[in-house]
Amino acid sequence: MKIAVVPGDGIGKEVTPVAEEAVRHYLLDAEYIYAEVGYGRWERTGEAVTDEDIDLLKESDAVLFGAITTVPHPDYKSVILRIRKELDLYANLRPVSGPGFDIEIVRENTEGLYSGIEETGDGRSTTLRVVTRKGSERIAEFACERAKLRKKEIVIGNKANVLKSDVLFRDTCIKVAEENGIASKPMYIDALALDVLMHPKRYDVIVTTNIFGDILSDVCGFLTGGLGTLPSGNYGVKNALFEPVHGSAPDIAGRGIANPVAALRSAGMLLDYLGVDGAKNEIEESIQALLNKGISTPDLGGDIRTADFGEKVIAGIMR
Repeated sequence: MKIAVVPGDGIGKEVTPVAEEAVRHYLLDAEYIYAEVGYGRWERTGEAVTDEDIDLLKESDAVLFGAITTVPHPDYKSVILRIRKELDLYANLRPVSGPGFDIEIVRENTEGLYSGIEETGDGRSTTLRVVTRKGSERIAEFACERAKLRKKEIVIGNKANVLKSDVLFRDTCIKVAEENGIASKPMYIDALALDVLMHPKRYDVIVTTNIFGDILSDVCGFLTGGLGTLPSGNYGVKNALFEPVHGSAPDIAGRGIANPVAALRSAGMLLDYLGVDGAKNEIEESIQALLNKGISTPDLGGDIRTADFGEKVIAGIMR
């Protein structure tokens, strides 16, 4: 078994080793391969990610990913967007859970406003929002498969009252849900973003387009204490990549205070994907035991350092 480890930039280099240790606890005999990609490499070499890096990720059974700095430079292209497209990681799953609620946000991952089809000019810049029937069908199928494991219902986040492309997305999701015996409820994304914060217990599986899913899952960080707690998985037919929702946070990089909970939970999702029974729950239980005692990094009011928190999580798993 091959696991690719990509720390990336900023705090990615601090939280990824913590997550890797958790994976190694369960998969000691796996082969771990490493790729240096991101802004730091681009500054040094002029290349943020190469074809060889992409091939390495494709050959792995799963990818443990840190965080990437993306800068507004015309010659710098988003690394994670390229990886998602090259590996066809069309489904992004972002779980958000807390007291009395357990939500899964399913985000289409390769189309929408992140299509990469853009024109930049002095007086006008444009980004093409691409929504296809095929892309909508397969993300709806993914959401329905998740719903079958849970409450057999999905909410479809959209803006079909304004965006004609969302009419296609909404109607396709409704049709796929009907074919799968799943109840569906379309909601306009702005109203949904407010209501999910006010009444999180009402929601189970939410499916939406690329940028809406990106924003909505970040908004839901409010429910759990911040972005440092939220994991995600990117799934394709042949490959999968797991990463914390947060970015590279250059303002705190190198200080050893980054919250590794999101990275640890992403490691749990990776292990679950690889079929390691119980690992995801054990990691979560160990994390919760620490947080319930007030043991956390500074963003959650504690004073423990990144690596020390990781060590305590591993110790809890071993107990």
